[in-house]
Amino acid sequence: MKDTILNIALADDDEDDRMFFGEALEELALQVKFSLFENGQELLDFLNLPKTVLPKLVFLDLNMPIKNGLECLREIRQNSKLKDLSVAIYSTSSSEKDIEDTFLNGANIYINKANSFSKLKEALEKVLKIDWQYHPPKLSRDTFLLRI
Repeated sequence: MKDTILNIALADDDEDDRMFFGEALEELALQVKFSLFENGQELLDFLNLPKTVLPKLVFLDLNMPIKNGLECLREIRQNSKLKDLSVAIYSTSSSEKDIEDTFLNGANIYINKANSFSKLKEALEKVLKIDWQYHPPKLSRDTFLLRI
């Protein structure tokens, strides 16, 4: 991933999941700057600030209070400032409806939350090594779901 810093954001209402996500990023020893948010509304408020440096990749949990991941995804795709952000859905849900809804609403990839720290690191490493700058705005349906 060269020496450039990858700016990412995570919106997840589960404090433990945010902590494990941060710890996994640190252990990967990649050049990453990350911002953490407790819900989709906090994330959107941050992204819409006038001087915010937009992240290259946003991870969204689906089941959050105030504004859930699907609502947040829809707002991102409808906002001319944010519509080109790469969005990874990061959820415990394996529901085909959730996967299909997020695919149809423009998410770039769907990641099932790992059941172990090592699997989380493996998933993050795979996703963070994708060159999002040159990657098509949407993965194909066949490569949309990342199961580790």
